[in-house]
Formats: sequence, C-alpha cells, structure tokens
Amino acid sequence: MNDRLVEIGQNTLTGCLGLTAGETFVVVTDDTRKELAESLYEAGKSLGAEAMLMVMKERGKSGEEPSAAVAAAMAGAQVVVCITKHSLTHTHARKQAAAAGARLATMPGITEDMFLEGAIAADYTQVKALTEKVTELLTHSSKVRIEKDGYSLEFSIDGRAGVPSTGMYLEPGQSGNLPSGEAYIAPVEGSASGQIRIDGSIAGIGKLSTPIVLTIEQGRLVSAEGGEEADKLLRMLGEGDGRQLGEFGIGTNDKARITGVVLEDEKVYGTIHVAFGSNNTFGGVVAAGVHIDCVVGKPDVYLDDKLIMEKGELLEK
Repeated sequence: MNDRLVEIGQNTLTGCLGLTAGETFVVVTDDTRKELAESLYEAGKSLGAEAMLMVMKERGKSGEEPSAAVAAAMAGAQVVVCITKHSLTHTHARKQAAAAGARLATMPGITEDMFLEGAIAADYTQVKALTEKVTELLTHSSKVRIEKDGYSLEFSIDGRAGVPSTGMYLEPGQSGNLPSGEAYIAPVEGSASGQIRIDGSIAGIGKLSTPIVLTIEQGRLVSAEGGEEADKLLRMLGEGDGRQLGEFGIGTNDKARITGVVLEDEKVYGTIHVAFGSNNTFGGVVAAGVHIDCVVGKPDVYLDDKLIMEKGELLEK
C-alpha cells in the first residue's frame, strides 16, 4: 500500500466530500482500478468511516449501468466514490444515489499519476468559483457557437440549465467528477449543425494521433473523418442514439493536463468538450447507454453571438 496515495485519499475525502467518522462510505471499483480503490478504502477507514469496498466486473463502455447490487449500495451510502475504468457518471445508479442524498464522486479512468500530480492538486476553492461563474453564463444563454481552424458548430441550449462540477461535494445529493473543474450543459436535441475538429483526446481512445473532423446534422453525428480513431469512435457510439450530441462542457481547472484520460483532459482550462450519447441524467432526454467525450484545445466560443472564450482564454473570469 502506497502511504502517499492513502494520504492524498484522506485529503480528498475530507476536503472534497466532507467524509467524517461514523458515516457510511462505499468505494465502487473494477479489477482495473482495484489497487487505487484500496487506497481510498484505507483512507476512509483511517478517518473513522464505516467503509466498504465493492469490486465489480469491468463495464464495456462509459455510461453502462453497474449491477443492481452495486446501485443499491451506492444509494444506501452517505459518501460514494466510483473509481472505475469506464465512467459511471451518466448512469441511473449515480443519479439515484444522489437523489437518495449521497455525496458522490466519480473517477473514471484515473491513474496513479493523476492521483499524485495534476488536477487533483488544484485549489478547489478557486475551481469552484470559476466553475460556478461559467455555469451561470451557460444557464442564461440560449445558443452556443464553437469555432476553430475554419470549422464551426452551432446548437441551442435554450431552456437548459448549466451544471457545475466543482470538485467539492459537501451537501447531500451533490455529485460530480474528481478530479474536477468543468461547467457543462445538455444541448437541445436535434438543434446542432456544423463541424468540429477534435484535436485533444476522446474517451476510450485517448490522445489523438491526428485530429478528427466530426460533422453533425440535426443534432446527430453523421460522419467522422480521421482514419482508425474516427472509425473507432463511430463503433463505440453505435448506430442509434449514441450518435446524438449530448453535452457541451468548458474546462475550469488550471492544474489539469492533457494526459489521454478524459477524466482529466476535459477539465483542462483552455479546452472545451462535446459528448455524444446519454444526457438524460443532467437535463436532456437521450438515454443511449453510452456517453463519449471529445476534447478540443483553445477554441473560440460564442454564447448568444458574444465571444466568451478566445483561443481557449475565458474573457469573463
């Protein structure tokens, strides 16, 4: 057991989730992340929590539900951490646990390096303040336009509420990623049109060897150009509602790095991301059983035709 990992786990559990002695604490993991999960389990025990470690079969893709037994344990705990290869963030199990009052953090794809360096070390008070400001901008806007390298993608967010992932989940029902730092929203289904050049990373693929150009018509991904990685993205999304544009997000963590793991990549200050598939857990209506994030570095972003991000730099900080 790495004592440094346990120490960071203690700091994370107290500072970001407010875990205290006597609380019920569940760590959900799979075989790929068991060692890191054990460090968090030990950290929880050392803080006096009633800790439990649940190791499940690895899911096949992000957004796939855990078993009913795991979902029940999540809903029955006061604090939950999901440290798995594929994301449980956009699942009914996560949503139900939060609705039951759990304070919950998901850590899909996290590595030992990410525990020891990078986004986890951010000043989350600052991250929270910027994230909430960007969330307000999204909530009070009705249209988004993303421009970079001659490509433009536009969609409606009218009537949709922005969601803050601040990294601090101290009240019952609060949940999000750790490490964190993003404001995101569910685009209005069917409203997106245009093209976007993905040059950072894609969940389930990692850092891109070459950029991928995505074409979206009436809210649906109709083509991906860029060789093998483009083909893999289309296979992961399938032919159904996985192709629907489901999310737009803005990174707000100045310590985050592009590592090839979307959990950290999508939090990088200066990036935005779009995701395809499920968004019914945060204000949309798509339930696709898959949710794949795609990260773009240093774009221009307009909200209601007002430039709010220029080459990755937020103009209203």
